[in-house]
Amino acid sequence: MSAVLLRRTNEETTMNSRDQRRWLALIVLCLGSLMIVLDTTIVNVALPSIQKDLGFSQTTLAWVVNAYLLTFGGFLLLGGRLGDLFGHRRLFLIGIALFTLASLCCGLSRSEQFLIGARAVQGLGGAVVSAVGLSLVMNLFTEPAERAKAMGVFGFVAAGGGSIGVLLGGVLTGALNWHWIFFVNLPLGIVVCALSLLLLPATRGSIGAGHLDVAGAVTVTLSLMLAVYAIVNGNGVGWLSIQTISLLVGAALLLAVFLAIESRVRSPLVPLDLFQLRNVATANVVGVLWAAAMFAWFFISALYLQLVLGYTPLQVGLAFLPANLIMGAFSLGLSAKLVMRFGIKRPLAVGLFLAAIGLVLFARAPVGGNFALDVLPSMILLGFGAGIAFNPMLLAAMSDVAPTESGIASGVVNTAFMMGGALGLAILASLAASRTNSLLASGDTIRAALNGGYHAAFIVGALFAASAATLSAALLRTTGAVAGDADSPPALVGAASRD
Repeated sequence: MSAVLLRRTNEETTMNSRDQRRWLALIVLCLGSLMIVLDTTIVNVALPSIQKDLGFSQTTLAWVVNAYLLTFGGFLLLGGRLGDLFGHRRLFLIGIALFTLASLCCGLSRSEQFLIGARAVQGLGGAVVSAVGLSLVMNLFTEPAERAKAMGVFGFVAAGGGSIGVLLGGVLTGALNWHWIFFVNLPLGIVVCALSLLLLPATRGSIGAGHLDVAGAVTVTLSLMLAVYAIVNGNGVGWLSIQTISLLVGAALLLAVFLAIESRVRSPLVPLDLFQLRNVATANVVGVLWAAAMFAWFFISALYLQLVLGYTPLQVGLAFLPANLIMGAFSLGLSAKLVMRFGIKRPLAVGLFLAAIGLVLFARAPVGGNFALDVLPSMILLGFGAGIAFNPMLLAAMSDVAPTESGIASGVVNTAFMMGGALGLAILASLAASRTNSLLASGDTIRAALNGGYHAAFIVGALFAASAATLSAALLRTTGAVAGDADSPPALVGAASRD
């Protein structure tokens, strides 16, 4: 009897140790994700200081952001597939190391060219980390309740990190200087690398290096880079200019070549049957629309607060704090309970509708707006919306996918967010500028004209969120991947419909 009890005790101790190790690994993955997400917004606050210090022109200054977006968007799919082929932990470590070294170079930059080049390398490292991080979470947590909770934590970092970056950027730039928005990544990157070696499972890739779809990788990477380049420069050179149209046509042709290659090659970079999975296809379309709406929130509302209400960068960051706290409360437990109780469809649709209402409220904020009356209600609704929606959206994008394809599925959904955000921001910025110029021509003051432009952008952002909610309610289904075994074959998982 004592031997049986001892064995049972040892087994329970081992299980508890493994369980604790998985949650510690999740913290490591979240820290890695936070580094990447923070960098998306932390730089924006410091751009005026960077321009003054290094002598950027207004045109070249945009490349501090665009160089990062170009490589980040271009290499997401390739990064995800490389993780499937050669091991997710290996690629995660490579991505973090590359991002950390590039951050050091960015902080040490003393010229425009060096900073832009280092930012491009940062984008490459960020793409690899983003593409494989989500798949590592999915593979670490296979039990439904734990997976929902883990994805909630990971989703909070992804959703809330952007607004945290606004606050941190203001603090570091104001208290120290712009170099520290990059130096802050160094200790974090070193810690993440060290803990990754200790805590993340070392898995082997599914196939060898000789099976990498080189032609597919080259064509889709070039296609994405051309598309991102066209989008981020569209407002500057004109959407109907020869440059923009040529780049978009080139991107479309390369995408067509990529699809033709993928339909013929034996080991495709992106298996096209991935998009036959209903939840995967729907979640990626919803992700494009939701990212466009999120950019309306993060960037347009920050402009409203600074240029219309006269907030400092630090005050802007603090204005986002209520939404961050609400997102944290949902992501760290409440969202998982909603998913386990209602599935993925209903929480996602409700969350997106709440976000749409929050953006509509921003569209009525006046020039002399009051924080408690005109800003806080919108922030609260957007916090609830993002907190409820982000977890089920990520689960939907990954729910029907086999573990051997989790890396590429993660790359696809990250690409959808990236392209949706870039395109959405370009559309919203162009719309806001056009409306502002029209109001200035009619005799409005600068602040009133800016506010009118932002109102138009908020309305369109709300339409993006409402469209995403409608698609979620109409097309998504709760599958066994949320409440079932992660190792279930996609065909069987997708057949288990509850909603």
